[in-house]
Amino acid sequence: MNAFFHPQTPRAPGADLRQALAESISLLQRGQHADAIRGGLRLAEAYPDADQVAVLLSEAHNVSRDFSAALDWIDRAIALSPNPQHKLKKAWLLARAHRGDETWALMDELSLAAGQDARLLWQLGKFYFNHNRLPDAVRHYERALAVSGEEVPAWRYDLAIARFYSGDAGGAERDLDALLDITPHSGAVLYLRSTLRKQTLGANHVERLENLLQGGFRREEDEVGALYALAKEREDLDDHDGAFAALAEGARKRRGLIDYDVSTVAAGLREIRTVMDAGAIAKSKPGHGEAGAIFILGMPRTGTTLTERILLQSGKVTNAGELMEFGAKLSRAMQRVREQHPSLSETQAALRIDFEALGQEYMQAARLKAGDSPLFIDKLPANFLYCGMIRKALPNARIIHLVRDPLDTCYAIYKTLFFKAYDFSYDLEELAQYYVEYRRLMQHWHEVMPGAILDVHYEELVMDTAAQGRRIYDWCGLEWTPRALEVPESGVFATASAAQVREPVHTRSVNSSRRHLEKLRPLVRILEDAGILDTNGNPVV
Repeated sequence: MNAFFHPQTPRAPGADLRQALAESISLLQRGQHADAIRGGLRLAEAYPDADQVAVLLSEAHNVSRDFSAALDWIDRAIALSPNPQHKLKKAWLLARAHRGDETWALMDELSLAAGQDARLLWQLGKFYFNHNRLPDAVRHYERALAVSGEEVPAWRYDLAIARFYSGDAGGAERDLDALLDITPHSGAVLYLRSTLRKQTLGANHVERLENLLQGGFRREEDEVGALYALAKEREDLDDHDGAFAALAEGARKRRGLIDYDVSTVAAGLREIRTVMDAGAIAKSKPGHGEAGAIFILGMPRTGTTLTERILLQSGKVTNAGELMEFGAKLSRAMQRVREQHPSLSETQAALRIDFEALGQEYMQAARLKAGDSPLFIDKLPANFLYCGMIRKALPNARIIHLVRDPLDTCYAIYKTLFFKAYDFSYDLEELAQYYVEYRRLMQHWHEVMPGAILDVHYEELVMDTAAQGRRIYDWCGLEWTPRALEVPESGVFATASAAQVREPVHTRSVNSSRRHLEKLRPLVRILEDAGILDTNGNPVV
């Protein structure tokens, strides 16, 4: 066993302590949390004044989900050292423990004390961004860049993203132009800049993108971003054939960069249907009865953000963002069951979890991001996977499912670069296979939970927004207001649709996929075989 686990006498901090800390961190990284804690406790006896040891023990308890002990140890680190990083660590821990008032009080304290510490200001901005407080994030990013004395590309990109989601497309474009002066081959920056607004004949970047692509990219990831940017801008300029050519090449290259098996994912969706049947839904104990959560879900690019916008205009609902909390907390609960019953699959384990506890934990986490509003929106499209579990954990939640023409849905997904999400979207056949399983799962949820989900059709939403808006308001128990139909002047929309959602409602995307019917034929064939489309690409009713 490593010598640092058995220190004989206290030693002066130095190389030995640094080595011991490194070995403990290695234990944590290997998942040996208990060993790391035992070693850390011995180190704390040997080096009682070393704040680094207290930080180590705080992190070890954090990853073990013992937040109370993690907070005790970070408080000890704070008492030993004025390092503001310790207080920032405490803020993250308080947030994980769902202690919202203390979290924001500590963040206010850190903000006031940050002064000219550019790195700390940027870290505070990241904290606010990750907790859906974008105006605060923008303010701290701006301060960080102002006091840094140099241009930091990563910070400038973070600022551009926060501005974009906050509705300041002009400011975001200026940030991105400044970034491209420094890093002209950044694919992520090129793509984001192209999505900020609809490009015009008099103001676009097509020629520059074509020249960059002709000159070549060192990293294929950057070439992918440039190709998606070119596809988007060509489509804005009505060069639809040129747009699809760039898109297909970008998708092909992006698919080559990721490890993804659609058959495994599809099997997982089928297992959900098999295990979460009507009997399983009915037999569970009552969940957490707190109301207030509104889940807007479905496939991406189907009008989820427009629906969110309509609800936010009521003035009585806030957006918590595209939260990962429900799926993450469900996974942890299933993992705990499987530790006791390793023969169970994940989906089988879901039937044995404490759904009341799951609902309570989710609401605590969501309200940290939603603020004081009684009603809030969780707009993660992929929550469609969990409709049955949401119903069991949160019986008073509202679930709104966006439905769009199948071919338009798939085409809209295919032409979007999602970076770290929706790996099925870069190959037409894989996209079609995933879509088939999504449709079957949503049909299943309707069958086993009749009346629990409101379907809203995108085409009806954009063609008669008032009528569909009233349906949505009635479903959520809200009094109708004509403000729901107004285009918001401000507001946070942390989504790929952040630019479109600030435009007047339009119908120009309806049936837009049909101009590429032959190019989409590999996808169409699979949807035909599943009975979703006919041979002309039209939905089968």
